[in-house]
Amino acid sequence: MSARIPIVIDTDTAQDDCIALLVGLLDPAADLRAITMVAGNVGFDRQIRNAQMTMSVAGRLGEVPVYLGCRRPMVREWVSAEYVHGDGAGGLTMDFDGLAPDPQHGVDALIALAAASPGEITVVCIGPLTNIAMAVVKDPSFVGNVKALYIMGGSNNARGNITAAAEYNFFVDPEAAKTVFDAGFASITVVPWAPVTLADAVFSREQLAHIARIDTPLARFYTRIVDTTLAFNFSVGIDGSTHPDSLTAALLLHPEFVESRGGYAVDVETGSALTRGYAAMSWGAHGLAENAMVIERVDAEAFSDYLVALLSTDTTPSRPLR
Repeated sequence: MSARIPIVIDTDTAQDDCIALLVGLLDPAADLRAITMVAGNVGFDRQIRNAQMTMSVAGRLGEVPVYLGCRRPMVREWVSAEYVHGDGAGGLTMDFDGLAPDPQHGVDALIALAAASPGEITVVCIGPLTNIAMAVVKDPSFVGNVKALYIMGGSNNARGNITAAAEYNFFVDPEAAKTVFDAGFASITVVPWAPVTLADAVFSREQLAHIARIDTPLARFYTRIVDTTLAFNFSVGIDGSTHPDSLTAALLLHPEFVESRGGYAVDVETGSALTRGYAAMSWGAHGLAENAMVIERVDAEAFSDYLVALLSTDTTPSRPLR
C-alpha cells in the first residue's frame, strides 16, 4: 500500500460533511491529522456535536483533535442552512460529558500543522473558506506550507443552490473564497455543486434503500442523517441525497474516480447583491491565468460503490447514539 495522505478536514459539520469525516476517519489511504470547524450549515455548537457523534460512530472519538475556528464570516453576518439540514444529524444525540475541543484556535492550528509538515498536508475544505482565508491573512507563509486544497464550492458555469447564481459555501463568505483563490496556493482542486455533484453524486431512492439494508452502525447513522435533507431535495426537484463533501474527500484519496477535469481561472463575486458568491470559472478562452483544477465529471458508480463499502464497515461506536 502507498503512503497515507496527510489531511486536515475543514468543515461545517452537517449531513454529508459527516460522511466526509467518515472518509477521513476510516479510509486506509487517509492520515487525518485534525478537524477544524468553521461557521456554516448549522449552529456552530451543533456542528461540534455533529463532528463528535461522527467520530463516535466511527469508533474514533478522541483520537483526532478538533479545533474551533471562525464562528462567523470575515465581514458578513452568518447565513444558516438549517432550513435544508435541520440540526444536521437527523435529531441524533449522545452523551457529550467530558468532551472538549482542543483549546487552540482553528486558524492557528491550520497554520501550525502546515508549518510543522511543509509541503505535506492537504486541506479538504467542505464549508465556507473563512478559516483558510484567515490563515492566509494571519500568516502568508501558510500558502507555501500547504501542499494542496481540495475545495467543495461554487458551480462551473451552472446553477447555484442558495441563489440562482451561487453555491452556499461561497455565498456565505465570498470575501474568504476570493482571498483563497487570489492567494497563490500551489494546487487547488474544486469540486463544484453543478454540474458534477448533481450529475454524479446524487444517491437515488434505490441506492438509499440498499444502504439502509446494510444495517451496520455506520449505515444506520447515514440513513438517519440524510433524511431531513432528502425531504428538502425532493421539494426542489433533486431526486435523491446529494454528496458533494464526501465526494471531495474521496477524490483526493482516489483520483481514479475522476473522469474529466480542467484548468480554470476561478474568481468569486463579492460586490453584487444579485450575484454574491458567484464563482466565475474561465476555461481558458479569456486569456486568464489558471489558478485551480476543476472537476468536470466523475465515475458515479465507482463513487457510490466506494461509499457503500465504507458504510458496510462494522465499527464499534465509542459512545452509543440515540
